[in-house]
Amino acid sequence: MTTHDAGTTPAVAVLGGGVMGGTLVAGLLQGGWPADRVTVVDRDPARVAALAAEHGVATAAASADAAAHADVVLVAVKPDVVPTVLADVAPVLRPDALVVSVAAGVPLRVYEAALPAGTPVVRVMPNTPALVGKGASAIAAGSAAGDPHLALVERVLAATGLVVRVAEKDLDAVTAISGSGPAYVFYVIDALAEAGVLLGLTRDLATRLAVATVEGSAAMVAGTGEHPAVLRERVSSPGGTTVAGVAALDAHGVRAGLVAAARAAADRSRELAGPAAG
Repeated sequence: MTTHDAGTTPAVAVLGGGVMGGTLVAGLLQGGWPADRVTVVDRDPARVAALAAEHGVATAAASADAAAHADVVLVAVKPDVVPTVLADVAPVLRPDALVVSVAAGVPLRVYEAALPAGTPVVRVMPNTPALVGKGASAIAAGSAAGDPHLALVERVLAATGLVVRVAEKDLDAVTAISGSGPAYVFYVIDALAEAGVLLGLTRDLATRLAVATVEGSAAMVAGTGEHPAVLRERVSSPGGTTVAGVAALDAHGVRAGLVAAARAAADRSRELAGPAAG
């Protein structure tokens, strides 16, 4: 990988200005990336104009125009559009350009087959809390990507939340836990809030209490480093209200249901990716 001149921030092209593309643009700028080193392109001119107006980034008319001058090319389009985008940018990529994919379910082998031989590719599995800087992203390196490339991707994603390195074979499991996981947590928050309403609280109050409880509980696990089971036992007095509640959760198979949900999501992720990558 080419080392850039000291003080020079790599130029980034963001191909796709949708939710994740916009999140990446915001994350780059929050992480200190100069706006004039970021170029955005999207099939919807209004979306590009909105991002440029909000963030002051540069824009391009086509993916090839943006990629031709970029050190890092972020592919943030829908999975079915990826082959078209790769065909457009392959002829113009700089020899040392790094390609980063946030397109769900598209394996590294698809990129490596479509791009010039030796192009470093890193695949990212982000999640929606990245929108508020509390995301959890896993990154996997292609055959030509090394530690410097992964470090650069970590730098790009730094403002979006947690970033971890995994092998591509583990991305289906990551999808099941952190990719789809926010939906499970939203489900729990909604259920807690609904319970509060049934017990006589207003919906607004019940929702605020449920959100704060989930947020605070997660912060305790992160802050103390203790196992969630230990923290659970600490608030479960013998014969008390919490023990009764947890027993009801077990009786209704909530733990088994969450495990089954993750397995179903992982299975579906593998199906969407097609034949396993080598």
